[in-house]
Amino acid sequence: MIRAVNGSTWVAPFELARCADLGDVAPNPGDLMDSLARMEAFYDRVVAAGVLPLTGGGDHLCSLPILRAVAKKRPVGLVQFDSHTDLNDIYFGTSRYNHGTPFRRAVEEGLIDPARYVLVGIRGTAYGREDWDFAAANGIRIIPVGEFHRRGVEDVMAEVRGIVGEGPTYLTYDIDFVDPTFAPGTGTPEVGGPNSWQALEVVRALRGVNLVGADLVEVSPPFDPSGGTAWLGISILFEILCLMAERVGGR
Repeated sequence: MIRAVNGSTWVAPFELARCADLGDVAPNPGDLMDSLARMEAFYDRVVAAGVLPLTGGGDHLCSLPILRAVAKKRPVGLVQFDSHTDLNDIYFGTSRYNHGTPFRRAVEEGLIDPARYVLVGIRGTAYGREDWDFAAANGIRIIPVGEFHRRGVEDVMAEVRGIVGEGPTYLTYDIDFVDPTFAPGTGTPEVGGPNSWQALEVVRALRGVNLVGADLVEVSPPFDPSGGTAWLGISILFEILCLMAERVGGR
């Protein structure tokens, strides 16, 4: 449908791009690596069919097998909204595959172009600086939450768009990027984050970026019986879907 808007024309993006719920990936509760392999195989089929995947997690480790499928032919840029870097080498003792390590593995596997990788909103307590040191050594840009608040959404997101440029880019959004006043339903909340309006605005500011996939992770509804976190999460997913639909329609 083409509608007149102030004398101009606008084509609704959802009428140019088809959307479908492709279902869930069944994990193996007794074998983490098999679960990751199952997820990668599922997304291999999605990508091979020419579909841009938009995923609701799951913890942040879910992003790794998706990236393995999306970036199988070439590394991608990455925009990560989060309160934690998830760039640790090990976490929980000796574990190398968990929600604190996925992007360390992704960089090591050549799935992400470090020069086109930017993290926004990082804050909170930490066990050390190994993750920050890894980012610095590999040219990964971290925008901590203090800088985010001082500069504001518009200025920060202009830099983000400049970093990822016009190349293929993946978007990963951890709900704990948002302050727990607005999103308490998550496993590792950190105070001092953006409000719910800013949570939507950072996504809208990615309009025009060449998104090849995206996810929203770490929503845990039992931690928020009010349902507010889940509602914010699905609202963010809708904003991302609009970006992706417009991008597909523009092709």
